[in-house]
Order: sequence, then structure tokens, then C-alpha cells
Amino acid sequence: MHIEEIIKTNNLPVSKKVVVSLLFSYSIINSKLNDVLKPHDISIQQFNVLRILRGQKGVPATLATVQDRMINKMSNTTRLIDKLIKKGYVEKEINNKNKRKIDITITGKGLAFLDDIDILIDSTEQDIVKTLSNNEAQELIRLLGKIRLIAN
Repeated sequence: MHIEEIIKTNNLPVSKKVVVSLLFSYSIINSKLNDVLKPHDISIQQFNVLRILRGQKGVPATLATVQDRMINKMSNTTRLIDKLIKKGYVEKEINNKNKRKIDITITGKGLAFLDDIDILIDSTEQDIVKTLSNNEAQELIRLLGKIRLIAN
């Protein structure tokens, strides 16, 4: 279905169609992923923090490192980490070398949670792109990369 039909308008310039299509698609994807995570009492942003920390392979991350790798740069990373600490998924402690920095690590409970939820997320991501061939998916990745170059 064309974006103009969805939002019930016509004669949009191509640039507006692209941007509206991206935003509308983001909303759908975000909603589907939230539906998977909501029963587990975790947000997409919290999930992203856990994946970043898992990627550290046991090496503590600083707040700046986590913020730098976040998909949504507008997130309040300190608040997200505090919520994950309350859930027992993350620990933080003062850095031994620099007392002004905080070391953040994922706990065993956080790793176990990711092991469980990864299957659901992977399945949802596959479901989202199932109408695309592998070549179409690669082309979409390439085109989105071109847009990101201009947007940054």
C-alpha cells in the first residue's frame, strides 16, 4: 500500500513520501518490538543497553560508551541503567582508575534474560522483513545507509 493511501493524502513530493514512509515504517517496527518486550517488563531502549553491555564481553563500559552505541541517542541512559540495576540485569561501580567514571557491566541474570528474549526478537525481526528477498533486504540496507550519510 502506498503511503499516500495510508495517510489519506495525495501529491506529496518524493522527499516527503520517503520521510513519511520511513517514519511510518519505524512506528510499525517499534510497535512490533515493543509488543514482544512488554510482557517481559523491558523497553526497547533497555534491551539495547543490555545488548551493548553483552557486546562488551565482560569488559565494563562507561556511561559514555553506552550512550555512544545507543540506537536512540535521545534516551536518558542513566535512567535506563538505573532501571536495569533494579531488575538485577546490570551492575555499576566506581572506576578504580578514575573515580569520576562509573563502570557498567551486565549480570548473569541479564545475560540469561537476553538468551531467552533473543529468540523472540530474532523471530519478530524475521517476520518484519519476510516479504523482502535477500537481495531486496540488502538493497534496503544500502539505501538506508545512503540516507544516514546525508542525515548525519
